[in-house]
Amino acid sequence: MADWEQLRRLALALPDTSEGTSWGSAHWRVHGKGFVWERPLRKTDLAELGLDEQPGPIMGARVEDEAVKLALVEEDPAVFFTIHHFDGWSAVLARLDRISDRRLEELVEEAWLLMAPPKLGREWLEAHPD
Repeated sequence: MADWEQLRRLALALPDTSEGTSWGSAHWRVHGKGFVWERPLRKTDLAELGLDEQPGPIMGARVEDEAVKLALVEEDPAVFFTIHHFDGWSAVLARLDRISDRRLEELVEEAWLLMAPPKLGREWLEAHPD
């Protein structure tokens, strides 16, 4: 299963990507726009989920829309989830230690494409037709 170093490597392999922090957690941006990030659960999140403590590393990722977010959660609730804080926002949370390497790569690339400038996204897709 995946880890932060793998996520970092995948994100930084994409053009115009930078790594920084937001609210003290790792955050990757393309052309200044966040696309994947570390998202520790806060006390209110833990209470909402009925948890006493953080169950492992949690990442956030931009997705196309609410429908995609909800489909991911329904498709694989052991990996993907959401909380009220993300209601109405096109982002999903994922348990990094439960996501497969292939699915993580897809999630990072799809999030990057959503936030990248259109021309940069098209150029990258042309160079990576698979």
